[in-house]
Amino acid sequence: MKVLVTGATGFVGPHLVQALLARGCRVRAAARRSEPARAQPWFDQVEFVEVDIHEEGLDIAALVEGVDALAHLAWPGLPNYQALFHFEHNLMADYRFLKRAVTAGVSQVMVTGTCFEYGLQSGPLSERTEPLPANPYGLAKNTLRIFLQHLQREHPFTLQWARLFYLHGAGQNPNSLLAALDRAIDAQATEFDMSGGEQLRDYLPVDRAAAYLAELLLHRQFDGVINCSSGQPVSVRALVEARLRERGAAIRLNLGRYPYPSHEPMAFWGVAERLQTLLGAAHDT
Repeated sequence: MKVLVTGATGFVGPHLVQALLARGCRVRAAARRSEPARAQPWFDQVEFVEVDIHEEGLDIAALVEGVDALAHLAWPGLPNYQALFHFEHNLMADYRFLKRAVTAGVSQVMVTGTCFEYGLQSGPLSERTEPLPANPYGLAKNTLRIFLQHLQREHPFTLQWARLFYLHGAGQNPNSLLAALDRAIDAQATEFDMSGGEQLRDYLPVDRAAAYLAELLLHRQFDGVINCSSGQPVSVRALVEARLRERGAAIRLNLGRYPYPSHEPMAFWGVAERLQTLLGAAHDT
């Protein structure tokens, strides 16, 4: 099986490429710049294409020639979830790219969505929960899904929509919580400022998420929305304390230093039953 991966040098992309190679897939990796790709351990094992997929003059037929599936991860402008750029530019640019890929013959498309499609709803969120996006990023992603579902009626193809929850691991945003904590540990800080830490979130290591996405691509008959999540609510404080134990660090947590974010509910997590049912044992790898 040959897979075209867009956004191959982003946060999830490098891990997905590695997971696909580990499963015997051939990979055509696409990104806007080649330098970050050359730094990846898999660079010599893939067919790398330096390309801006939103470019109007893109030779889409050449890009998708010979591929069995498209894993579309590219999405510029993150992690600024509030920017109007997401629906003023990315939404239609992505739709045009994906429509051209489908009409050029790609029969299986996997797109990474986001838990922000569920908006400010609290508690366990299943794929049957109505999306109510509350920021431009979630709105753009959810609208893209709707557009693609309408496209399926005119140009039949398999659409696998994987909603990512809170990922962490190698390559994560340097401003993210765990990245900031790691810097504090490395600097031998005695205190770490954070919120009260009572928020419940759904955390997943990025390499495990990539394994789920790779397995999803191999389940070529699956069409629909699926939560790429742990299915387990974990408090922010518990996550931080687990990292401190993992690294053998003793830092006093300055709880309540920052207010709770107003753009997120206090407690939400993904229901992972569909993922577990589809992937079976692969869910526990």
